[in-house]
Amino acid sequence: MHKRKTIARDISWLSFNSRVLQEAEDETVPLKERIKFLGIFSNNLDEFFRVRVATLKRMIEFGSKAKMHLEINPEVILEEILAKVLILQNRFEKTWGKILSELKKNKIFIVNHNQINAEQKRFILNYFNEEIRGNIVPLMIESIDKFPVLNDKSIYLACTLSKKDNSIPKKFALISIPTKSISRFIILPSSKNEKKIILLDDVIRFCLPHIFSFFNYDTFSAHTIKVTRDAEIDIDNDISTSFIQKIEKGLKNRKIGKPVRLVFDKDIPVTLLSYLVKRLELTHKDNLIPGGKIHNFKDFMNFPASVFTQNKTRKNPFTHPELVNKKSVSKVILEKDVMLHFPYHSFNSIIDLFREAAIDPDVMSIKITCYRLATHSKIINALTNAVRNGKKVTVIIELRARFDEEANLLWKKKLEEAGVNVFIGVPKMKVHAKICLIKKKIQNKFIHYGFISTGNLNEKTALTYSDHCLLTSNKTIMLEVNKVFNYLENPTDKFDFLKSCKSLMISPTSMRKEILSLINREIKHASEKKKAYIILKLNSLSDEELVNKLYDAAKAGVEVKIIVRGICCMYTENKKFILPMQAISIVDEYLEHSRVMVFYNNGQEKLYISSADYMIRNLNHRIEVACPITDKKIKTELLDLLNIQLKDTVKARILNNEQDNQYIEIKNKKKIRSQVEIYKYLQQKSANS
Repeated sequence: MHKRKTIARDISWLSFNSRVLQEAEDETVPLKERIKFLGIFSNNLDEFFRVRVATLKRMIEFGSKAKMHLEINPEVILEEILAKVLILQNRFEKTWGKILSELKKNKIFIVNHNQINAEQKRFILNYFNEEIRGNIVPLMIESIDKFPVLNDKSIYLACTLSKKDNSIPKKFALISIPTKSISRFIILPSSKNEKKIILLDDVIRFCLPHIFSFFNYDTFSAHTIKVTRDAEIDIDNDISTSFIQKIEKGLKNRKIGKPVRLVFDKDIPVTLLSYLVKRLELTHKDNLIPGGKIHNFKDFMNFPASVFTQNKTRKNPFTHPELVNKKSVSKVILEKDVMLHFPYHSFNSIIDLFREAAIDPDVMSIKITCYRLATHSKIINALTNAVRNGKKVTVIIELRARFDEEANLLWKKKLEEAGVNVFIGVPKMKVHAKICLIKKKIQNKFIHYGFISTGNLNEKTALTYSDHCLLTSNKTIMLEVNKVFNYLENPTDKFDFLKSCKSLMISPTSMRKEILSLINREIKHASEKKKAYIILKLNSLSDEELVNKLYDAAKAGVEVKIIVRGICCMYTENKKFILPMQAISIVDEYLEHSRVMVFYNNGQEKLYISSADYMIRNLNHRIEVACPITDKKIKTELLDLLNIQLKDTVKARILNNEQDNQYIEIKNKKKIRSQVEIYKYLQQKSANS
């Protein structure tokens, strides 16, 4: 076994992002999707630097205390990160080059400002004057005493202005590329059988003589740069400041956070680069990363679909068979449990549930938790209408959902204006549970129904995120969901409401203890030579206590199977394991987001869906809910879905000790792409109902 009992979290995360890059490299993936995966890879890496690298840099400042927490010098991890990032960046550049060649074969050309004809030049100048000119103001950085704060979500053209005869000194300028207000991609007029696209960056490059016509220069060059800043919000302990003001203050601070990375066009003149490094107060110990001409590749997630002849690859979601042609979703739930599997099943059933509750005269109240909402949320629309119809609506909105804080502040304001009772979570705890409780009065009796989900109340992400949502009126479960809401509306440090829950696993009170108990039970059964197994499906597995307990289980002879999309800090290969551990990661068209736990329990299987990953933050510092599945048909269905994924031979990568993302060898095995097979499986069940 390795000296460290677990793999460093940040190194495992880079292995995950490498799997995303593999999807872009895979020539069997449609071209449009490959471009999208490059965008996802780039966006992931940006967030990684904003949060994780920034945190490591802070730890270096704390010195020996940080080393105690990490078990390893943060400087060593940072060095390893930079080395791996440079390798990934080279793979990225090669992949982009191959994709450009494929685009050309399909008569799709991304052209620069030197590759356009006279007609396209006229088009660009006209477009610049009408759409772009008013959105840009160059910063003449040499004449500014205090260097401007560069937004870490923006890209800039670092421009050099010079005279061919050197009669006047060079000048440097910065231009922010206005991608928030203008599309990054401009489709140019071209022949019928060709599609030509120019980036907004290159349109601005072409127009530099017009932008700087005020000066007497005749030579212009521009190279893209991007600064990534520390994005962790520091919530101070000033008790006189309201929590919302702290969030707002943190958001302002995020915009001026310490730079943690400078990415630049590798062809940038050395004098200009040195000048920028000096003015940004960076050193060569900071992450100075040379790259290609294009940065903020996240914009390529929205690459224009209209240039492709084949646009649609995704199959449409379909209504769950129990809800097809049913006039009322709530009537079905009051009779039986229903499990929705997104994105295969339609999210419209959830929207219908809220619409019904909004107009049902028997509904008294609706309570939900919100973490990340869609930009134009139909859920919020239904809830505000419910208030207008006299219902009492309570929304627990988590203001600290990373990078959604600003949006959630706006939702809070909108909901309060509509008359919704809004609670903003628990001090020092994020509310990450995905729960809903609807209270109805029928013939003087109160009935509760609702749902527990692994994913957010977001109709947009429900089209691409793989999640499970249990619609239920189970009295025991709903009673405990009600207790969770009672706590969230009246939070205390004692967690009294939560401690009395026996059916639901809840963090931070019982979830860790319950999971350890269930693993110990499997260990006991294995030691008694009884059948014992554990199946886990998670986004991340990094909690050391649980990792060590899973090691104990494997050494005792428990069959351990895990599916982890992202971080996996567990060494899955060990000669002391009685049975080899099966550990895979699936990265495919849909983002695997659900969390499921299965414990054999001597034949009386315990199966849970959960909002929580096996991470310290989920189990110790968040309000999370894991719900037991008691319906036999739903248990069988969930187990079938897990087994389909465990048999994946197309998109599954082996999570070995090296985490080098080897694909499963097919040999004589059947080709199984689990997301395709799950769609077929669920659609067949729908057809047979």
